[in-house]
Amino acid sequence: MLSTTSNLLYALLLLAGFPTAWILAKLCNDEIKAWKKRFIIMAISSLIIAIIIFFTNFEYKLPVIMTLFFAIITLLTIIWKTH
Repeated sequence: MLSTTSNLLYALLLLAGFPTAWILAKLCNDEIKAWKKRFIIMAISSLIIAIIIFFTNFEYKLPVIMTLFFAIITLLTIIWKTH
């Protein structure tokens, strides 16, 4: 079972996706417009991979899923911020 400390660290990791995306959206505005469809594809594929890993018997399941959700949050925030 996970401890409270690791749960807090995972929550902070997911919340860190928002400021990371805001900084990237501000720095790379032109590149984001050209890569918008690819970002959507990467976010969808990250979600599919997270779902697949959830149903497998993988030792580091939770850290990998949290990392994929960090990528999803970052990518979708970048797309939303450039609208």
